[in-house]
Amino acid sequence: MEQSTKSQSAKRDRTMRFRATEEEAREIEQRAASTGMGVSGYVRAAALNHPVRSVYDLKAVAELGRINGDLGRVAGLLKLWLAERRGHGAPATDVERMMGEFRTLQTDLSRMMRQALK
Repeated sequence: MEQSTKSQSAKRDRTMRFRATEEEAREIEQRAASTGMGVSGYVRAAALNHPVRSVYDLKAVAELGRINGDLGRVAGLLKLWLAERRGHGAPATDVERMMGEFRTLQTDLSRMMRQALK
């Protein structure tokens, strides 16, 4: 790990060049743009097998986090409803089943978010 930190803080004073077709160059530039990185940073990360995440992936994870929070709030309201108005409106068993489904959804969303960030 010490070597990794050392290489990250070392001055990058070497220029490397390589040849690519017009199509390859365009694809590399598009992929770099999708990650929010510059071309040199993207190529360096890809060549060194460092994880390269798309900006869109990170935005999707943030959106999943927002949805997960919304599910938690809805489940909390259902729990409050069960405590205060049990038996009014919908059968309590239906509400408890929905709460279980919300918990399952939240667990699945959390797992997906962790996987996307690996």
